[in-house]
Amino acid sequence: MSSLTLNAEALYQDLLAGVRRMSHAQTRLVGITSGGAWLAERLQRDLGLAGEPGQVSSTMHRDDFAQRGLSRGGQTLLPFEVDGADILVLDDVLYTGRTLRAVLNEIFDYGRPRLVQLAVLVDRGGRQLPVQADFAAARVSLPDTQTLSLARDEAGAFSFQVQTR
Repeated sequence: MSSLTLNAEALYQDLLAGVRRMSHAQTRLVGITSGGAWLAERLQRDLGLAGEPGQVSSTMHRDDFAQRGLSRGGQTLLPFEVDGADILVLDDVLYTGRTLRAVLNEIFDYGRPRLVQLAVLVDRGGRQLPVQADFAAARVSLPDTQTLSLARDEAGAFSFQVQTR
């Protein structure tokens, strides 16, 4: 374990404020499986938005699918018309940009949105593709040997897990 300490609940409040500024009544929230989907669910409720948020899986469009297979998948569920939509993609941690590339391909399989933006709890740098978040609650630097992921307890409270590979 690392000595990095991030308060996920405090960062969530920052994310909530940022998403409130970025979105409007017609914005559709879409969370990346699984941490981003948890964020989208809670934001949908906390912002008082009608309906259900979308959830998108990067599994089928990953450039490392041959190695990973379906192991980390969830199903994509976009309960709205994608064509012409303003979509706000949510994720817990932005790292290389490869997951987001796959997610964008998945979304475009469903239609052509008018706008796609990205908001994340943590941007940890280390990009391998030219991708950036429109909003990041925090920016941290971690060695490549560590992973950072969002966890959620039974009451729905968020925390982070830092693991060394």
